[in-house]
Amino acid sequence: MSANSAAVNAISCRSADLHARPTPKLPSRRALLASTALLLVTQTAGARTLAGGTGMPWRPFAGDPPQAVEPGPWVFFTPEEGAAVEALVDRLIPPDAETAGGKDCGCAVFIDRQLAGAYGSARGLYMSPPFLQATPEQGLQAPSTPAQLYHRMLVALDAFCRATYAGNPFAQLPDGEKDRIITGMENGSLQLQGTSATPFFEILLQDTRYGFFADPVYGGNRDMAAWKMIGFPGARYDYRDWVERYNERYPHPPISIAGRNAGSPLHP
Repeated sequence: MSANSAAVNAISCRSADLHARPTPKLPSRRALLASTALLLVTQTAGARTLAGGTGMPWRPFAGDPPQAVEPGPWVFFTPEEGAAVEALVDRLIPPDAETAGGKDCGCAVFIDRQLAGAYGSARGLYMSPPFLQATPEQGLQAPSTPAQLYHRMLVALDAFCRATYAGNPFAQLPDGEKDRIITGMENGSLQLQGTSATPFFEILLQDTRYGFFADPVYGGNRDMAAWKMIGFPGARYDYRDWVERYNERYPHPPISIAGRNAGSPLHP
């Protein structure tokens, strides 16, 4: 037998031997899941060991859910400031026959609670000089925190209205006069104690929008009125079937983070 014939014969025998052996059985889905779970347990035990035996180095659900706003008095605003902000947001988002306005939707309550927290103190933002005139893309560039800006400008607005309208504060003015003042704030023609009111108007408008469309758990969007108006489903688990169904009204009621029947206080 030649060398080549011997090699071919050996390969044939090896091939036959391989085909004669039973095919190894693939692990079942149950076995695969069990082995994965065992791996996770092993990793968890290792994490405890790395943490010095005191527990895992992270806590499940560490991102605590937001604390729901409860009915009660103003937290940040004085009663006079709160009344002024309610009047302002109700002209920025006036009510109509179908949807409540900014006041009854709780926008002022939302702003009050936000100003009393991290947002009002500009926590986590760089608040050191130099303070230069900013472009619109750069946002607010000023030494004042949002809380300081609100306090200062609301006091100035009250002083202006009392001096101009026979002692009446902004909240007690006719809607036409309120709109005239807000227009002056927006276009920069109104000076409050020698300062342009435009930066205050811009931040007020932004915060009012947030309060109108935010989850009711934060104090605004009472009864999810804004979501119902635009047909937004809220914090539902899954509504992918409706994402591309344009010009169709979503048939189910919206759901808040806090649940289907979540609401927010109408007034402090």
